[in-house]
Amino acid sequence: MVPTGGGVARIIEEVYELCRADTSGTLADYIPELAAVQPDSFGICLATADGRIYGSGDLDAAFTIQSISKPFTYALALADQGPAEVARRIDVEPTGEPFNEISLDPQTQRPRNPMINAGAIAAAGLVTGIDAADRFARIRRSYSRFAGRELTMNEDVYASEARTGYRNRAIGYLLRGADIIDVDPDEAVDRYFRQCSIDVTCRDLAVMAATLANNGVNPLTRERALTGPLVQQVLSVMTTCGMYDAAGDWVTAVGLPAKSGVGGGILAVLPGQIGIAVYSPRLDANSSSVRGVKACRELSTRLGLHFLHVTRALDLKEVGDVSPIAVRMLEDLRTELAAAGCPVGLVDPAAKLGQLASSLDPTDVHGRVFIDRDAATEWCEQLVLDKHRPAGQQQPAALTVDQHPALADMPADERERLAKEFETRTIARGELIVPRDSERCGLFLILGGRVRFTFTDRDHRRHRLITLTPGMSFGETSMLADMRYANDVYAETTVRLAVPPPARFDKLTDQAPQIKLALLERLAAAAYAQADAAVRAVSAHNGV
Repeated sequence: MVPTGGGVARIIEEVYELCRADTSGTLADYIPELAAVQPDSFGICLATADGRIYGSGDLDAAFTIQSISKPFTYALALADQGPAEVARRIDVEPTGEPFNEISLDPQTQRPRNPMINAGAIAAAGLVTGIDAADRFARIRRSYSRFAGRELTMNEDVYASEARTGYRNRAIGYLLRGADIIDVDPDEAVDRYFRQCSIDVTCRDLAVMAATLANNGVNPLTRERALTGPLVQQVLSVMTTCGMYDAAGDWVTAVGLPAKSGVGGGILAVLPGQIGIAVYSPRLDANSSSVRGVKACRELSTRLGLHFLHVTRALDLKEVGDVSPIAVRMLEDLRTELAAAGCPVGLVDPAAKLGQLASSLDPTDVHGRVFIDRDAATEWCEQLVLDKHRPAGQQQPAALTVDQHPALADMPADERERLAKEFETRTIARGELIVPRDSERCGLFLILGGRVRFTFTDRDHRRHRLITLTPGMSFGETSMLADMRYANDVYAETTVRLAVPPPARFDKLTDQAPQIKLALLERLAAAAYAQADAAVRAVSAHNGV
């Protein structure tokens, strides 16, 4: 899953700055109007399948879609004619020939795929409509549904293409002669010129790509532009044929279905997640944007986008792998939230966060990494309690026996006599204090540290039930009702406890019943006060 947010925006900006320095490549001069564009224009845009957009540079500069139109007209032809009829006229095999080659496959006598000019003109000839104007209008409306806004044709570029497009006209007549198209070849070629001359922006292309990523539904308008099965067909052909002779290198290095255009645009799709668009008009030897190819390589590497990247077998119980980009995104998010005064707790039971976990100070109130959700939840609870606990009720760090709330308010002579009945014990962090199903073993007063009650689930995983802190106690129910412990009790930190052994506690009934009664009353009062303070703190946090 691709992480999103401020971190993505920063990565796009970094890639933009890295690629902007590359001024190699040339403009497409075989179409006069394309040779007149601003050569240094550059934009990168990423749109997610849920409608978020990130970008840097010239996101709203208009340019003509050119060959990036091919998968979208192919999609409309599939919708109009059905996959079987289209397959009867256009193959889906890669070709090592130039994209504008005047030829058909020698065995099938069909265009080799819909991403080269022969296949694209054939697809344009398969679009249905009342007349030529209606057929092009349907293409333009289809593109507009993908983009989420009304797109228009650039008349100057269309006129330039129509004036110089002799090779494409030759392809049109070849298709008609082979019965690949049934319409006037001049009409089919003219429609192809028009579709290539539709103006888009880098932002438009990103949304069009995100619509494909979102199984054919525009993430901004929620309008369906193409059915799911046809999206799969289109993306498959884009994967193998979309980048012409560089398709193999592209799939190896970038690993995304994509389409480039001589207008300087590149569109790429990570199914189910994002669409990427890059615009920069200087082209390489394969007629693809130099900066565009470089930017897509960088984004794929930095964001871990390659569609064949496999982390590990699917495990629905836990996160199986955390990629470097995910770690960076978490660190960026933690930093941003910390700057806004919002602490962040990360749960990393299998130590998958690596450098991020080791870089965090375990005492840092703005962010910590915990071994389980229970510890993280407790930390969050404690932050809320510490912030909103009523004045004068702050929790002590450590106590002596006579300072414990169970004894503190007794008359001095009773407190002194009772304190002598307690033994003080120190328990190391992580040690089991009382196992589950144990018999009564003492009344425990917590003087320092934290004690955790836990339970084990069916998968033998231990979970926190409650955490007790200095001034609290446990064991009362077991001692008074002679009940066994229902849970394991662990030392969450190094713990200091005061405990009268059961025999001493029982003797108080005969030797000092009034002191024992006073102790139990104070334990009950302390428990109520602690619960009330917690409720008040939570209420204050929630604004109640």
